[in-house]
Amino acid sequence: MMESGTDNHFNAILQHIERRISLNEEEQRCIHSAFSIRSLLPRQYLLVQGEVCRHESYVCHGFLRSFHVDSRGDEHTLHFAQEDWWISDLNSFIRQVPASRNIIALEKTVVLQIDMEKREELLLRVPKMERFWRILNEHASMAQDQRILNNISLSGVQRYQALLKKYPDIEQRLPQKHIASFLGMTPVFLSQIRKELAKK
Repeated sequence: MMESGTDNHFNAILQHIERRISLNEEEQRCIHSAFSIRSLLPRQYLLVQGEVCRHESYVCHGFLRSFHVDSRGDEHTLHFAQEDWWISDLNSFIRQVPASRNIIALEKTVVLQIDMEKREELLLRVPKMERFWRILNEHASMAQDQRILNNISLSGVQRYQALLKKYPDIEQRLPQKHIASFLGMTPVFLSQIRKELAKK
């Protein structure tokens, strides 16, 4: 018999999926068998840049950061993921080529993972999962487009305020230097923005 904590993690992903498609009991069992559970400690890597991404990961608990290290050794925060989100290097996962990013846990984290073989098998056994992943990828694409537009059209202050509005607890979970990197600004500039807003 599985531990209740593990049950809770699998219940979380089933609820996540069923908000987008309906599942019967047999389909739920297929999904359950397709995923494996993994725990990470703070500062432990889920993926290392240059390695092939072998899994798509659903975050049950915790917080992760995705970042690229350039040729000068500078880090560029690309994404972050909290509870009920997915994270991977999709290009690396789908094409099985070296990853362009690192993914690291910032807190104690638990993820449910599916590899390419299990994913393809699941799509054969539960064809409606094609629709689930299509919906997921459409939403991710729209969010990325909005982020690009925000970077073009909004001031630094507006981008920071929009981030706080969308993710109110982000400053408690993501260090300021990584927030600055995500917003495309220096930590010094972000600090100035925060000081100006605090005066108002």
